[in-house]
Amino acid sequence: MGYAEGRGAGDGAGSRARARAVRAVAAGSVGNLVEWYEFGVYGFLATVLADRFFTPAGGGAVEALVRTYAAFALAFFFRPLGAALFGTLGDRIGRRPVLIGVITLMTASTALIGMLPTYATAGAAAPWLLTLLRVFQGLSAGGEFGGAVALMTESAPPGRRGLYGAWQSFTVALGLLAGAGVATATATLLTPAQLADWGWRLPFLLALPLGLVALWLRVGLDEAPRVRDGRSDRADGRSGGTGVVARVVLTAVGRVMGWSAAGYTFLVVLPSYLQLTLHADVRQALLATVPATLGFAVAILPAGLLSDRVGRRPVMLTGALLVTALAVPLLRLLQDHGTSAAVKGAATAAAGAVVGLMAGPGPALLAEMFPARVRWTGLGLAYSLSNAVFSGCAGLIVTEAVRRTGNADAPAYYAAAACAVSALVLAWGPGRTGTRVGEPGEETRGEDRSGERRTGSGER
Repeated sequence: MGYAEGRGAGDGAGSRARARAVRAVAAGSVGNLVEWYEFGVYGFLATVLADRFFTPAGGGAVEALVRTYAAFALAFFFRPLGAALFGTLGDRIGRRPVLIGVITLMTASTALIGMLPTYATAGAAAPWLLTLLRVFQGLSAGGEFGGAVALMTESAPPGRRGLYGAWQSFTVALGLLAGAGVATATATLLTPAQLADWGWRLPFLLALPLGLVALWLRVGLDEAPRVRDGRSDRADGRSGGTGVVARVVLTAVGRVMGWSAAGYTFLVVLPSYLQLTLHADVRQALLATVPATLGFAVAILPAGLLSDRVGRRPVMLTGALLVTALAVPLLRLLQDHGTSAAVKGAATAAAGAVVGLMAGPGPALLAEMFPARVRWTGLGLAYSLSNAVFSGCAGLIVTEAVRRTGNADAPAYYAAAACAVSALVLAWGPGRTGTRVGEPGEETRGEDRSGERRTGSGER
């Protein structure tokens, strides 16, 4: 074979590898978009859902919203179960078939919410049916994150896992933006009576075509090369018992709990907070979340790319420290009636951007903490446990704290406290903070350019 032929063959193989990587990112990302679109819509329309499903059960608007957020939180507590169930299957039989099942369950559950009878029609069965569908969503969402991140990071070129993994978080932002945009458009184009009567159903039904696109992408998906070739940490000479994996999961939860708490507080809970505490109307509250989500989206990919150069933890630590320091001042800007709309928009955009510093490197950091044979299960459990406690309960905790204490700063204190703990774990947890990370499946083999050995956690 001549040089030109050899180069052509190599270019062809490289093109196919790039095409597989791009499809893997698209297939993983679109499922996350569907998931977070629905979770965003539920959060943005929480006051409407409270009126349609929970208010007739007795009590005022605040009590109904607490019940709505309780159903929201319950779904999050089924995420770890979904992560364990789908993660175990995905680590054993491959990413592709399980990801197809996950997106099917997620899409069906979301679309069915848009078809549910309300309390006025079905009585006490209505909130239970809504909660049951939220449980199915929680199961599917628990499996989605681990599988999508494992797929994207395992398909990434060397030295680009931070960027590829960041697409998961970026599509979270896109999903939240889509949810905010659709919810805002629905609330703007319809009268309040139309929104309460039938308009709230439309955003949930829109998940059906989105899910069909995700299903099409995943049906034609190849397995990631490292999984298809049978590379596991046993092949790399690694082993680890259940106790070791459990300790790594707990460390991972500590690292990302600030991301979970601050992300949901600033990006999902904010509309209801603005309505109940600051007495904004539903349209003003929804519009206020757009700058926050835009700031979040803009920061994610640069943060992931930066983490490929300087390491995951320094970037995430910066975000956690910034939230700890700025959460209260930023929230007080929103509370001040004398602050202009432009300044308030900039404040919410800044809040979203600092969360993006954690969300960009976060997926790759989690993936690199676990060997291939338990990667989906391990990172899925860590993420879902963190979300169950610190995201799913954010609305419930914040709403109850404001109601019981009368302190309007409760959301900021909650986000700042969680980020302070994350900062401690990121700074003083296992491994060195200022170093870059190794390749998955190569954590205990080879040396980097400076001759240092990689550690078992995938950090150098």
